[in-house]
Amino acid sequence: MGPHPAVAAIRLAVRRVLHDLLTEHHRVPVAISHAPAHEHPASSRLRSSREVPPLPPLVLVACSGGADSMALASALAFESPKLGIRAGGITVDHGLQPGSDARAAEVVQRLRELGLDPVDSVAVTVGRTGGPEAAARDARYAALDTAAERHGAAAVLLGHTRDDQAETVLLGLARGSGIRSLSGMAAVSGAGGRYRRPFLALDRQTARKACMVQSLPVWDDPHNADPAYTRSRLRHEGLPALEKALGKGVVEALARTAQLSRDDADALDSWASQAEATVRDAAGLLECAKLYALPPAVRRRVLRRAAIEAGAPAGSLFARHIEEIDRLITGWRGQGAINLPGKVVARRQGGRLVIRQG
Repeated sequence: MGPHPAVAAIRLAVRRVLHDLLTEHHRVPVAISHAPAHEHPASSRLRSSREVPPLPPLVLVACSGGADSMALASALAFESPKLGIRAGGITVDHGLQPGSDARAAEVVQRLRELGLDPVDSVAVTVGRTGGPEAAARDARYAALDTAAERHGAAAVLLGHTRDDQAETVLLGLARGSGIRSLSGMAAVSGAGGRYRRPFLALDRQTARKACMVQSLPVWDDPHNADPAYTRSRLRHEGLPALEKALGKGVVEALARTAQLSRDDADALDSWASQAEATVRDAAGLLECAKLYALPPAVRRRVLRRAAIEAGAPAGSLFARHIEEIDRLITGWRGQGAINLPGKVVARRQGGRLVIRQG
C-alpha cells in the first residue's frame, strides 16, 4: 500500500524540483591532481585521467515550523537520499514574538529528527521599511541568502502554496502596479535560481493533511490570524468573501492568472530589453521620439529599467512614478523634472530623456 495521497503529492512535487536541480547542477568530474613522488610519469598521467565526482549538491529547506514548510521538509528528507542529494534546513527567528528563540530551537530539533544536516537557526532584526510584513520578508530573505552562501547550497526550497499564490495576486491587484504584480511568485527566483517553490500547484490543505497523516507536529503562527496584517485579513476575510460571491475555484483561477500573467510579463520584458538598444543615441541617451513610437507596455518597461540603472531602488519605484516619466514622452508640455526614489531625477532635454541621480 502506497503513501497517503497528500504525502504522495508533496513528495512528487519535491522530486520534480530535485530532478531539475540535478539536471542544472550535473556533476562535473574532477581530475585527481596528486600522485606519489616515485610514480612513473606514464602512471601519473593515467592516475590524473581518473576522475572523481565532487560532493553532491546541497539543498536547504526554509522552515518556520508551520504545516507548509514542515510538509516540505519531510518530503525533502524522504526524496533527497534516493537522488544522492544532501539536504539541510534553515529556520529564521524574527524575534517578533515572546519565546520565538525557543520555537526556533524546536524547529531545529524537528528538522534534525527528519535526518536533515546541516540545520541552522538564524536570528534577525526586523526593521520598519515598507511596513512590518515587508520588513520581516526582507530580513528573512537576507538571512536565507547568507545561509545558502555559507553552506554553498545549490537551492533553498520554500513552502509557498497555491493559496499563497492567490493571495499574492490579489495583493498585487489591489496595488494596481501592473501585470508583473499579477504574476505572483515565480517557481524559480533569486540569484542564480536559488529559490524553488515546489508547492505552487498544491493547496494549503494538502500540506496540512500530509503533516497530520505523518504525525508531524506543526506550529501555527498567530500572526497568520492577526487582522492587523493585510495578508491575514485577505486570507480569513477577503478570499472567503470572494468564494462566497463567486463560488469555489477562485484560488485555482487566481493561481492560473499568475502563470498566464508571468508568461506575458516575461515576453514583454524580453521585448523591452531588445528595444532599449534601438531608442538610444550615440551618447547612450534615450531619444523621446523613438520612445514614443514603442507600445506603451514596452516603453514603460524601458523607462523603469533606466530609472533603476540610474539608482532608483526597484522596491520603491511604483507605477505612478513610471507614469510621470512617461508623460515626459507622451504628454510633453514643458513640465519640469520628475523626482524619483533614490534621489534620481528624470527630465526632458532637447528631445532626449535624461535620468540620473541629483
